[in-house]
Amino acid sequence: MKFFIDTANLEQIREAYDLGVLDGVTTNPSLMAKEGIKGVDNQRKHYVDICNIVQGDVSAEVIATDYEGIIREGEELAALNPHIVVKVPCIADGIKAIKYFSEKGIRTNCTLIFSVGQALLAAKAGATYVSPFVGRLDDISEDGIALVGKIVEIYRYYGYATQVLAASIRHTAHIIQCLEVGADVATCPLSAIKGLLNHPLTDAGLKKFLEDYKRVNN
Repeated sequence: MKFFIDTANLEQIREAYDLGVLDGVTTNPSLMAKEGIKGVDNQRKHYVDICNIVQGDVSAEVIATDYEGIIREGEELAALNPHIVVKVPCIADGIKAIKYFSEKGIRTNCTLIFSVGQALLAAKAGATYVSPFVGRLDDISEDGIALVGKIVEIYRYYGYATQVLAASIRHTAHIIQCLEVGADVATCPLSAIKGLLNHPLTDAGLKKFLEDYKRVNN
């Protein structure tokens, strides 16, 4: 399973990349706003800055919700850097645009997926990735991980090449659960990725090794 980091924060992206496990980045307008990045030109420069750090796929989201606008923005975003994947919402005009992008060789990430039916349409249109939102489904007492697993199962049964990119990951347990159901990618906050390192027996074992070393070498 590949690890993407879900942020627009360059320091966090560098930290995850330096850890040696980062495969890509996902961003959205909310994450850009969180970093105080205002204006289209500044946002697009920021996407390029991200691509210069990470030698992997970087999802850049369109703002338009009409077909012509999605096409225009998507082509502009894709032209910024070869690593850009155009992130498109799962709406009717978005699915139409994904079909267009697929025929033009532009890679896409169909976002805001909350059902198997949406994932099916995105795959048939030729999406490179689909992003089911785990945490947001959990927030309304639905099973986000179960949806990821069902999409994986259907894609494999029918031979769709679209990759399942589990999004809205809230914590380390979500990552392990995504791994267990066969997600191709999990996009996570840095805290969740680093959380995989934590185990009390590791801490206790290291403490014991260091104590024993000092006892025989001092």
